[in-house]
Amino acid sequence: MSFSRKYLGIPYGLFLILFVAAPLFVLVYYAFTNGQGQFSMVNLQNFFTDPNTLGTLCYSLVLAFVATAVCLIIAYPVAYILSQSKLKRKAVILLLFVMPMWINFTLRITALKEILSMIEGNLAYYPFINTIIGMTYDFLPFMILPLYTTLSKLDKSVIEAASDLGADNFQTFIKVILPLSVPGIVSGVSMVFLPAMTNYVVLDMLYNSTYIMGSLIGSYFSAYDWHNGSMIALILLVIICIVTLVSGDKESENAGRGGLV
Repeated sequence: MSFSRKYLGIPYGLFLILFVAAPLFVLVYYAFTNGQGQFSMVNLQNFFTDPNTLGTLCYSLVLAFVATAVCLIIAYPVAYILSQSKLKRKAVILLLFVMPMWINFTLRITALKEILSMIEGNLAYYPFINTIIGMTYDFLPFMILPLYTTLSKLDKSVIEAASDLGADNFQTFIKVILPLSVPGIVSGVSMVFLPAMTNYVVLDMLYNSTYIMGSLIGSYFSAYDWHNGSMIALILLVIICIVTLVSGDKESENAGRGGLV
């Protein structure tokens, strides 16, 4: 029996079957069955008729959108300045933004909670703002890194050509630098927006709230209602896949045309 390189893919295939396909099958099974194991669409109907579920979905989308926008507004200037600077130690400065990721997540949020408590007194007064602060603090490095990588690889000759053609700094940024950095923006937005929709730990620790999709799914499973919980998780998975596909198509389209408008 001769050896073939395709045999090296067997462990990966087994891993995908056991830890990806099998859990997904269980999720789909519970989503489309009732308590007696019979096929049912009631769980899907409950999702679109329950105001609590729809409200939580809308709140999660708004929360993720605002957190992503804040991260982008903060991260883009930081990544641009670092990528364009001539500092010999700019890698060290970038490392300072990444270092919080090496600390335990619970410890970081607990420390942030203590700081916000000292400033505000009662965190229940501003739950939305505090959640945005917590998520921005948590996900900001994931926005900075892809932006810095993209901006640091920009072709300087293109920027110089824009200046030679009479474009000022603002026009060069809007028409050259910003379009060329779209792949980094898309990558950073994907890395922040998708986890922000389900990261209920920040809400639980800062406000003890369940108004986000991740905590709602957890509450159903804690109550042993696997059917409705699986349906919500499945719909959220579909939403995440759609966002990923759309963002991937945008990034490929921009890369294919060179990123310029």
